[in-house]
Amino acid sequence: MPVPRRFDRTPPERDSTRVNERIRVPKVRLIDEDGSQIGVVETEQAMARARERDLDLVEVAADARPPVTRLLDYSKYKYEQEQKAKAARKHQQQVNVREIKLRPKIAQHDYETKRGHVMRFLRGNNKVKVTIMFRGREQAHPERGRTLLDRLYTDIEEMAVIEQQPLQEGRNMSMLLAPSRELLAQRAAADANQAPANGEPAPASDGAAATG
Repeated sequence: MPVPRRFDRTPPERDSTRVNERIRVPKVRLIDEDGSQIGVVETEQAMARARERDLDLVEVAADARPPVTRLLDYSKYKYEQEQKAKAARKHQQQVNVREIKLRPKIAQHDYETKRGHVMRFLRGNNKVKVTIMFRGREQAHPERGRTLLDRLYTDIEEMAVIEQQPLQEGRNMSMLLAPSRELLAQRAAADANQAPANGEPAPASDGAAATG
């Protein structure tokens, strides 16, 4: 009886999964195509069962004794696994930390500009390190830096959470902000609505750090 053409193929060398003729142990523990446990059988018997169903015999637990195998369409299985991995990577959100630097006596216009940068970074799913830079005698009044950080957070508290409270480090005082759950949910919903429309990834947000 000739071997079906589909059984002539072998996985690429870079694929370490043992399939069909690559399985060279005398016995395997077999799981049927519907998930039923068949038990320990001769490997040749398992191979014959796969051929009868026009399926592949795939080793799914190589470290077991004997190895666990399953009847399935290996090409379809690999495709589904690759699609799942691709979807997982797509939904992974890369989080970067941006930094905004302020002076304790920052002018109102400059403050509003820097606040806009913070909001933009947060909308881009970035964390933001807000740093107050003290110079000279300003170091004697750290409370001014804390007041400025509190003011900033109050202005944007609907879209941010404080991940690290204000901390004095030498001449600088820093606070770490992260996007709020509400903002993350809005971003996820926007991405979900945009993806089916054109099938292309959303353009990357401007990630240049603003300092001053």
